Amino acid sequence: MARLAYGIQLPIQSQSTMYAEKWEDGAGVDDLVEIARAADRGGFDYIAVCDHVGIPRRLADAMSTTWYDPVATLSYLAGVTERTRLLSHVAVVALRHPLLSAKSYATLDHLSGGRLILGVGAGHVQEEFEALGVDFARRGAVLDETVDALRAALTQEEFPSYKGELFQFEGLGQKPRPAQARVPVWVGGSSAPAVRRAALKGDGWLPQGDPREQLAEKIRTIGRLRADAGIEAPLTIGAIAEPLYIGEPSWHVGRRTLTGSPDELAESLRAYAAMGVHQIQVRFRSRGRTELVDQIAAFADGVAPQLT
Repeated sequence: MARLAYGIQLPIQSQSTMYAEKWEDGAGVDDLVEIARAADRGGFDYIAVCDHVGIPRRLADAMSTTWYDPVATLSYLAGVTERTRLLSHVAVVALRHPLLSAKSYATLDHLSGGRLILGVGAGHVQEEFEALGVDFARRGAVLDETVDALRAALTQEEFPSYKGELFQFEGLGQKPRPAQARVPVWVGGSSAPAVRRAALKGDGWLPQGDPREQLAEKIRTIGRLRADAGIEAPLTIGAIAEPLYIGEPSWHVGRRTLTGSPDELAESLRAYAAMGVHQIQVRFRSRGRTELVDQIAAFADGVAPQLT
């Protein structure tokens, strides 16, 4: 069995009540930097940040209004890390013209020495789309064309060109170019359209919290769709693992949290690889930065070496 890669969505930069810990509300830049550095030291394949432009009042209690800009945040963290890749999980790229996104993400890839993974998704907050003049009802179709236009702008040479229904551009030089010849595009989402989009347009798939028992069938669906389309290139299959706590917690970490020794957790996580997953995104329960950094180190030292 091949190595099961692992990455982490960083705390602090997004604070939805679905996953944020209480301590994150009072945390700041120094905490974010130290956690990113801990992941870098621990061999994490990527650090990830989210994307929302603005949260309407009707959703603010559940989602909070703390959502750092992904390009600005990843660019800053690129300067304080050495090897971990930089993932937007996920960028709602349909909210922005693809040339604008291409300029930002190409610069990030250039400055980081080729560490960008561009995760994209359709988005779900209608008010964001309305404020920015994008048709929310057609966001899937807009995303499809945006991905195609982004591919052209990030892959072609200095003067990329693209002609579609919504976007057309040519003769506009964009430098710096990405350091990577092909910036990987991972498609987020677990709906039927998102799964199809990942299969036909993505270099990777980022399911959004599917239970383990539902993943295998969707992985098979992706395989069938790619085979039917004659796509032979490899696709990176991802999964978001259950929350983790390494060791025996002295506090309530939630009924869904996987706890236990490094050996026990590694055995549980290897089941993802057995069903065809290539990378898992992990999250650790914690009561503060120190405990989170310790959990990251314990995972890197005790669990990660057994993920093969």
